[in-house]
Amino acid sequence: MADLTRYLREELLQLDVEDVTTVPGEAVPAGARAVDVTQIGSLLVALGGSATALNQVVTVLREWLGRRHHTRPSLRLTLDEDVLDISEASDEQVAQAFDLFVQRHSTVRTQP
Repeated sequence: MADLTRYLREELLQLDVEDVTTVPGEAVPAGARAVDVTQIGSLLVALGGSATALNQVVTVLREWLGRRHHTRPSLRLTLDEDVLDISEASDEQVAQAFDLFVQRHSTVRTQP
């Protein structure tokens, strides 16, 4: 999982975003054998002021998930108070969910 996260981070850093940082997980208690994999794969993407950054990030995430046919990771995308959780979804369901998420946060509104 850590390798998948690193590859995704490298792809996201190529976009018009301010920064992509890993989110540190909680400290594992001494003697513990379990690791919370959701924390291993967490990234924080700072979109900045770019009008196209969200769309670019969603495009990279969609392509990244599409390449993960054998290891379908779960994904949580949070913007303000809006949260999109994706796991066990078909490519079509992922595309629809991402499209709706981007539409809700689009800064370009059509004037009546």
